[in-house]
Amino acid sequence: MTQDLTRYTAANRAAWDASAPAHAATPEWAALVQAASQPGFSTFDACLAETLQALSLQGKTAVQIGCNNGRELLSLAHFGARPRLGIDQSAGFLAQAAQLARAAQSDCQFLCADIYALPENTPRGHDLALITIGVLNWMPDLPRFFQIVAGLMAAGGQLVIYETHPILDMFDPDAPDPFAPVRSYFQAEPQVFDDVITYDGTDAGKGARSYWFAHPMGAIVTAIAAAGLRMERLTEHPHSNREVDYDRYEGQTAQLPLCYTLIARKP
Repeated sequence: MTQDLTRYTAANRAAWDASAPAHAATPEWAALVQAASQPGFSTFDACLAETLQALSLQGKTAVQIGCNNGRELLSLAHFGARPRLGIDQSAGFLAQAAQLARAAQSDCQFLCADIYALPENTPRGHDLALITIGVLNWMPDLPRFFQIVAGLMAAGGQLVIYETHPILDMFDPDAPDPFAPVRSYFQAEPQVFDDVITYDGTDAGKGARSYWFAHPMGAIVTAIAAAGLRMERLTEHPHSNREVDYDRYEGQTAQLPLCYTLIARKP
């Protein structure tokens, strides 16, 4: 299992590093850098913003696991939190995160590391741990992942997850019938992709191979509980927070859950 985990995470790191230049070359990136320099900077949608506003984050330190280019971690300052540490294994995206931090005049630190092999001197004791869209699906070993996340948190600290719903992994929005399931909800083998990773669902051509793991909701909740974290809230939402291709699943008569918010606390 350790050998497979190392292989999967190394492949996914290469895939994300390969996609970083494409993101930096877009007009959206230039606009993001400009926005980060303005007061009240936040990239969160209304759903996550409402969740964070209810948590009384003033002065609390925050870590984001899978922080990508740091835009979300830096956005936490708008809600009173102190962005302290972003962890990601893509050096390409962390270079962008450092640029955003400079624009935001933030002293937030960024750590380039495999989450399964964090350095011993990694800062710990954070009041808030944030995990957002798509991060869990890059993780081959959920129980071990959440043990590590719990180890980054202070006693009494909260974990906030805002993720796509695992039921979406049953569907392919580009299939001839996008509403017919094409995969089992309980599929154990990872999906393999060879396309450049994009945020907006556009086709950027072939890239490095990556591995996507579909974790059922029961596996997610069980792994969180096994890490010693106490569940406080799990809310499923009918809106999509994934690529725009998945917007077609919104507003149906028989509506699927498309994303969820989960809050847990470290005793």
